[in-house]
Amino acid sequence: QVQLVESGGGLVQPGGSLRLSCEASGSVFGINAMGWYRQAPGKERELVARITSGGTTSYSDSVKGRCTISRDNSRTLSLQMNSLNSEDTAVYYCNAERRDSDFRLFNSWGQGTQVTVSS
Repeated sequence: QVQLVESGGGLVQPGGSLRLSCEASGSVFGINAMGWYRQAPGKERELVARITSGGTTSYSDSVKGRCTISRDNSRTLSLQMNSLNSEDTAVYYCNAERRDSDFRLFNSWGQGTQVTVSS
């Protein structure tokens, strides 16, 4: 019911910056929180950053101080990434947590956008 589309990934040199965006459509009225996850080859998917509907943010230790998550409006989520290094190379996924009228929890995922940090 919630569709998420990521954009903004690409190739960047070490020390460079990228800004990822996620556009949500569909049943967005019940979204309680949104976040960014990433998955590198051979690694488990991990949380990068998360923001609640109240504006509370959280970050993984690996990106803390280098990344900023923000919700530009009810449908757009952004992740500003600075001082990128090779450890940041991964597919980045947008996530949305939604409760329906019966308070059931649903997770929606985008298809991901590739971030490659390389010289």
